[in-house]
Amino acid sequence: MTRGDTTSPASLTAQVVLLALIILFCLFPFYWMVSTSLKDQIVALQAPPAWTFDVTFANYFDVLFKDKVGTSLVNSLIIAISTTFIALALGTPAAYALARFEFRGKRDLWFWFITNRMVSPIVLALPFFLIVRNLGLLDTHIALILIYLTFNLPIVIWICTDQFRSIPREIDEAALLEGASHWRIFRSICLPLAAPGIAVSAIFSFIFSWNELMFALVLTRNNAKTAPAIAVSFMEGYNLPYGKIMATSTLIVVPVIVFALIASKQLVRGLTMGAVK
Repeated sequence: MTRGDTTSPASLTAQVVLLALIILFCLFPFYWMVSTSLKDQIVALQAPPAWTFDVTFANYFDVLFKDKVGTSLVNSLIIAISTTFIALALGTPAAYALARFEFRGKRDLWFWFITNRMVSPIVLALPFFLIVRNLGLLDTHIALILIYLTFNLPIVIWICTDQFRSIPREIDEAALLEGASHWRIFRSICLPLAAPGIAVSAIFSFIFSWNELMFALVLTRNNAKTAPAIAVSFMEGYNLPYGKIMATSTLIVVPVIVFALIASKQLVRGLTMGAVK
């Protein structure tokens, strides 16, 4: 214990116990999901719950090779990655322009981007369905990618604009004096400095695209059906195959966790940007 530290051992122990309880509370649903996915239907329905059981991977085999969950995971991956890439490609230059330049209608354009997230998706379901059907894009990846862009692009612009604003303008001015163009400044200087905010927006865009359910149910049938839509299809009347549902849920959650862990360093920096002056 350092000099001046007044934290008593009892207080420190209480903090550790409280932290452990919070971690257990947060991780228990994930444990329950994974453990249920490793049970057969009889054990999963036992009351009280069976805490010890024979592990089976039959649920994973069934959902991956019999129920087309593997194909739906590939569809979700294609749609989520494509949406995230396009949203970043279009959103970061727009965010840089909003952060650095003054032009007529800038405030109105910024307000329009933000208000796109205020519209309830259920209000847009029928109009989007009619538009997609008339264009002949029902049950295609491109339909979901374009629609997901409508609510992911504002997120990227919102987060990245604040990130670019936090970069001192003096850096741009110094680069302009050295003969660099605005595009060169954006690509070589501002993008690397804005990496934390870009990482945060990429993670949010990926998660929102990966987890989206309503439009996937309305606009897909077989070819482009995503993993969340497949998971819902298991629930038919009184037949609830808990093992298959939990196995599918686990397969849906794992890629998001892996993606977040890969970008965790930038994610922490991005979430805390502006916290310390």
